[in-house]
Amino acid sequence: MQKFLGAAALAAAMSFTAAAQAQFLIIGNDEKVSFDEGKQVLGPPGKDTVTIVDISDRTKPRIVTNLQLENSIVGPPTNLAITPDNKLALVANSLDVVKDGDALKAVPDNKVYVIDLTASPPAMIATVQTGKQPSGMAINRAGNLALVANRAENTVSVLSISGKNVSGVGTVAVAPPDAPSQQASGVAISPDGKHALVIKALANKVSLLEINGTTVTYKGYDMITGVFPYNVQITSDGKLGIVNNNGAAGSADGQVDTVAVIDMTLDPPRVTDQVTVGDAPEGLAISPTAGYAVPLLTNGAGNVPKNAFFHHDHAIAVLLKSDGKTMRKVGQTEVGTLSEGIAFSPDGRYVYVANWGEENLVPYRLEGDKLVAVGTPLKLPGHPVSMRSSTP
Repeated sequence: MQKFLGAAALAAAMSFTAAAQAQFLIIGNDEKVSFDEGKQVLGPPGKDTVTIVDISDRTKPRIVTNLQLENSIVGPPTNLAITPDNKLALVANSLDVVKDGDALKAVPDNKVYVIDLTASPPAMIATVQTGKQPSGMAINRAGNLALVANRAENTVSVLSISGKNVSGVGTVAVAPPDAPSQQASGVAISPDGKHALVIKALANKVSLLEINGTTVTYKGYDMITGVFPYNVQITSDGKLGIVNNNGAAGSADGQVDTVAVIDMTLDPPRVTDQVTVGDAPEGLAISPTAGYAVPLLTNGAGNVPKNAFFHHDHAIAVLLKSDGKTMRKVGQTEVGTLSEGIAFSPDGRYVYVANWGEENLVPYRLEGDKLVAVGTPLKLPGHPVSMRSSTP
């Protein structure tokens, strides 16, 4: 009997350790949108999913569960986030598809789903209201605050996180409410939790927010970063902000686009460099441990007419490396088609790319200044449009 109890205790301890070490990716799959020779086609709702993937074994990711929750390809692929302790996930549903006579149309939603990652299997436990068309999202390093950019109303929602409880505690306007939508589409929080950067895509600007606890303020300071900025992250040391400028078309058009570099150590922060990366950078991941950033170019692969001069067979992951207060391009890797979701593993050694066209997840290992595909692609239950890890 004593041996049995010892074995049971050991098994319980091993189970607890495995749970504590679980490291997740969260992936949003949109089944309402397809493309016919580059033209977006809407389908009925009800088939979207959110997939939870365990990457504890870096080269053999496995699906933990699929939740039937609405999601949207419209917006930067950062409409979801995981707390640093891997216990909670938030997913914003940007748009709903509804009947409009005999047709379908997309309308702004205002919901964020709360998912308990400690449940077995993970499960949605609450819904929180935000502003119209919640899009890019960020959770601070302390795990007690989230910001959500509301693309259709020039605002940022402030959410407080306490254990498994998530609640709205404020809204910050980054443009006048009666002004045309400037599309607050992305947001990033500095590692020290004191500042945030907010994309205003149609204004070609990034706004600076100040954070003090749950009080978030905008004092009117903007930086012009480039044409149609669409995604933003801040390096793990807090020194640089990285902004994907998606270009005049807001998508692939055959013209080269840039990544803006913001020096966050200056007062006030400002754009100090532009790095040419290629056509239509959308996804963006920052290494949590080293000075690497990976913009993901849609590159006319998957959502443009095949006879377009800028059509390509592959999206491209561009590897940038920090050099003091600048970034430089050190390499690029062909990935799948209409690839948007990208994330680093928490140890910074692996990068995961979600491919819309192939409906899969591919792990890459960072080897020197190269991304090398490893393991076997993981088949997903739908078309991935967004992805995050516990690393912003």
